[in-house]
Amino acid sequence: MRKLVVIILFLVALLFSCKDTREEKIIHLLNEWNGKTIRFPQAMNLISYLDTTNVVKFGEIKKEYTILHYVDTIGCVSCKLRLSEWNKLIGELDSISNHNVNCLISFFPMRKKELLKSLKINKFKHYVYIDEKDSLNQLNCFPEGDAFRTFLLDRDDKVMLVGNPIHNPNIRELYLSIIQKGNIVTNKDKGIKHTKVTINQNCILLGNFDWKDKKVVKFLLKNSGDNPLVIQDVTTSCSCTTATFTKDPIAAGEETEVLVTYQAEQPESFYREINVFCNTEDSPILLEIKGNAQ
Repeated sequence: MRKLVVIILFLVALLFSCKDTREEKIIHLLNEWNGKTIRFPQAMNLISYLDTTNVVKFGEIKKEYTILHYVDTIGCVSCKLRLSEWNKLIGELDSISNHNVNCLISFFPMRKKELLKSLKINKFKHYVYIDEKDSLNQLNCFPEGDAFRTFLLDRDDKVMLVGNPIHNPNIRELYLSIIQKGNIVTNKDKGIKHTKVTINQNCILLGNFDWKDKKVVKFLLKNSGDNPLVIQDVTTSCSCTTATFTKDPIAAGEETEVLVTYQAEQPESFYREINVFCNTEDSPILLEIKGNAQ
């Protein structure tokens, strides 16, 4: 029980800063879901869309751990899927666990043709569950928000962790640590010293533009603290948005750039989040871009 409490508190620290007004709701959600048993439909056939003739039942491929990722595919499909990143993570999990982790992605497809096309384009060979009746969600009533619809389960389908390892590199490290039966390592344990960051602007408005045009914007981050600033990673809320940055330490008083590129896949009004993971107390730092790709 003590370990469970530590994990819950650690997850809160990874997901939100201590100043976030939603902290109590997040603690309640994590308390509710950690240790909960996930219920699966009786007839749950999995299929790989590189080989549609090979169908297996979920119970036939049981392993020590299961990462369950529920996707409703409402909205931007690329934002929801991130299949290339899941491919990389699954490959890493196989290498560190001797293939002892199932990664089950369950789709409730609002646009099935677009989903199947993405699976094939990304050569996603792993088994998935196409749940056209949304039965898995109806059995479990998953939380709102994509950040809380990914779960690490033990062999008995009990929830060990809640959080998306694709969206948050710190959550990813926690998944890998638990799977490798390691200890939870905090920034303090790593000897990381905090600093402060001043940003020229947190949100950039791109206005109206042709959806085929690529847009590149620049965020300036100034190290206004006393210790070197180190950016560990920068993640975006959609694969149509990418970020480039330096991992070299930024001395006190110096500035660094985070270049964000947006390439629309179709005409849309958009809002994209960019999270900068670094050695500040309020990490990740949230940046935003908005606009209308016509």
